[in-house]
Order: sequence, then structure tokens, then C-alpha cells
Amino acid sequence: MKLPKTSRRRFVQAGGVGLLNLAVPGLVVGKDKFDASGKAVASKKCCIFLLLCGGPSHIDTWDLKPDAPSEIRGPYKPIRSKVPGMQLSELHPMLSKVTDQFCLIRSMTHPRPINNHFDAMHNLLCGQVVERVREGVPDDLPYIGSVVAKNLSNDRNLVTNAWLIKCVGAPVFCAPNIGSGGYLGSAYAPVFIGSADNHPAMPKFKLPEIYEMGDPARLQERRKLLDALESDRLSHDAGGKDWGDLRELAYDAMTRPEGRKAFDLNQESLSVRERYGMHPLGQNLLLARRMVEAGVRFVTVNGWVGAAPEAGGGPPSSSWDMHGGNMGMGNAFGSGSYGMGWCLPRLDQALSALLTDLKDRGMLEDTLVVAMGEFGRTPVILTSGPPGRQHWPQCFSAIVAGCGIRGGTVYGESDKTASAPKSNPVTPQDLHATILHALGVPLQDPTRNTGIIRPPYSSGKPVMGLFG
Repeated sequence: MKLPKTSRRRFVQAGGVGLLNLAVPGLVVGKDKFDASGKAVASKKCCIFLLLCGGPSHIDTWDLKPDAPSEIRGPYKPIRSKVPGMQLSELHPMLSKVTDQFCLIRSMTHPRPINNHFDAMHNLLCGQVVERVREGVPDDLPYIGSVVAKNLSNDRNLVTNAWLIKCVGAPVFCAPNIGSGGYLGSAYAPVFIGSADNHPAMPKFKLPEIYEMGDPARLQERRKLLDALESDRLSHDAGGKDWGDLRELAYDAMTRPEGRKAFDLNQESLSVRERYGMHPLGQNLLLARRMVEAGVRFVTVNGWVGAAPEAGGGPPSSSWDMHGGNMGMGNAFGSGSYGMGWCLPRLDQALSALLTDLKDRGMLEDTLVVAMGEFGRTPVILTSGPPGRQHWPQCFSAIVAGCGIRGGTVYGESDKTASAPKSNPVTPQDLHATILHALGVPLQDPTRNTGIIRPPYSSGKPVMGLFG
């Protein structure tokens, strides 16, 4: 149905349902789908994007170089996995058992030497190669979750595009359009859920305000009033039916319990929760699985694993910015908040549980899983104080699974020191295009009719060698 540009905003203002308007991020109400029994069914094609903010060390996790000198290879030994030839860090014992479910890309590379989190994150999420967005007015390119929300309607939930624990520390990590929706507008921006003080690993995790209906009786009274107004409008305005249809969709999405129930992790057995890990990353990945089951199309999960108890600190912006003594973060190979001894076991537990859970539930076919940071880490270990590694955009790794991705494979290869791709380089723009392809989203906005020339959603090309 065709509606005036402002019809949704005017409609909800008239009805007093202030949350359901175009100024509120992520609210894209679609049409319902039900199975033969009348039960709502999950939307097809969705994505859980595990963003390891800060940039994990590829050479200590998924691309070890045991034959390199000690100042390069680091302290961890490789272990065999379920897939012959695909070795992972010894701190990934659980992930090594599910390597048949994912493809490991070892040839990620930024096309230009972007050495700060801000620009690297922006280029990763917007699908373009953009210079120096920190200076001056940021460009208005939408990020990948917003593009997916724009092109894949949500059938059963208020939220289409969600971000579990927003990054903090702007402008260090928070690239310009993380919360804006870019030129697509705020309707497609993510809904941010949770914080360091309110996350699903906490016993009193609070429901996001966006799902609060207020007084149900008062809401019903407003609905009756609008019904009366609408009846009068229909006799004078042919567009009244469109307004009524939209209002019913909004009321239905707002009052349906599925979206709110997704946040009740107590509906999961204790064994499932413990399998993911009772820490922020584990419970956020479990929540992400429940959210895509409830119809959310794109869920970005901040890779924060929580603060180590003996170290304190560690904001929910990153666990992976492991500079070591160079940045006063302690030993990158230790057990502090910015130490791989603390972070890698939690990532191992949570990501392996997610992949196993999705497969067991028959969801992996339609759920794309991506796990990566915005860049990698220097091959040579810094030794001025506690050891660590600097930023390294020239080479890093990513894990992708589901939606037709061929599991049990390694795509691309790095050189002998993990300094640069040796074969099949994949840029963030290529991976961006691959995600859109896997979800069935066109690389170019098919609805462009404003006269404004916009770039394609992604300047990269889908990496078809990942599918099989």
C-alpha cells in the first residue's frame, strides 16, 4: 500500500503510541507470517554479526605460525581441529570441534593502511573505502545492519536491526553512523540493547524501553478512539484504509509478546545458558539467537567478554584492543581484561555454543554468522613493558557460517608471518557484499528515485568461493 511519507509519524502521534514513529531507530513493521497451525514462524535470512571491537590478534587465534620466530609466533601452540589442516589456538578447544560448520578466512585485508579503530570500523560496516571520516562532517553512508533492515522487512517484531551493547569511547571505536541509519534514515538505525550495567548475564536484566507499552487499558482506549476517528475519515478520505491498516500492524507488533519474550533468558534451560557461558558475550549471543528466532533480521553483538575480576576496568567497547604495556592494558597474553588468557576461552565457549545451537535447531541454513574485528594485530610482539601487539590492517581473519557458506574450509592464506595475504585477498568491502548476497539483499538500492546519486550499498564483490 502507498502511504504519504509522514503517514507513520502522524499516525502514531495521533494515537499516542510515541514509540512507533520514524524517529525511533529500527522500527520497521512488516506483514505477519504464520504456519498451518496459526503459530508465527521465523523470518527467513538473518544475520548475527559478532564484532570483536578492538581487533583481535589473528596470529594468536585463527592463523597461528608455529614455525615463525618467537617474537612473532607468540606463546600459544596450535591444536588440531575437526577439519584436517585447520589448526586453531590451544585456547580454542571447543571451537576446534565445530570447524566443520564454518569457513575460516585468513586473507582479510584493508585496501588502504587504516590504522585507527574509527576509520577501520567505518569501512568495515559501510562497505565502501572512505578516507579520513574523522575529520570534518562524516559521510552519511548507512551501515550493513541498516541496509538489511531497509531491504528485508521484519514480519513479527518491533525491532529489525539491533545492537547488543553499544560501543563506548567515541570517537575511538564508535564510527559516525553506528546509531544513525545514514542516508536511509533513523527508521533503519539499530536499537541499542544493554550496557555494562544492564546485560543478560545479570540476574535483573531489564527489558529495553522500546517494548514498554505503558498502561494496556489506556492503550486500548486510545485504540477505540482512533477506530472512531478512522471510521469518520474513511467516509471523506480514500487513504483512510491505508492509515487503518498501518495502525493495526503497529498495534499488533507492539502488543505481540514474541519480541518481549526473546529477552526472557530464563525460558532457556540452565544447561543451555551455561553452555554459552554466564558472561556478557555468552549471554548476548544466546539473546541474539532468541532475537533472530523472534524475527529480528540483523543483530550485531559487541564482543565484550566482561571485566576480569582481579583486574577491574575494561569498558564495554572492546576486549580486543590488546596493546599490552604500550597502552597500559597489561599483558596481552595474560588473564586481565585485555588479556587473551581471559578473553579467548570466553569467545571459544560462546561462539562454539552459538554455532552448535543454530545447527541443532535447524537455523544455520537461514542464519548467517560472522565473527571478526575491524583489523588484526602486528606480527611482531611489542616488548616495552608487558607484551602486546599494535594495530595491523594489512592482514587479519574472519569466521563465517550459515546461509550457504561452505563449512569445514579455509579461504585464503597469509604469508609465513601473517603480515599480508598470500592468496585470495578479501577486503572488508568484499565481505560486506558477501553478507548482502548471502541474505538476498541487492548491492544497489532498487528504490532510488530521489534524484540523488548514491553509491551502491557495497563497492566490493561477493566472494563466491565461500559458498558451496
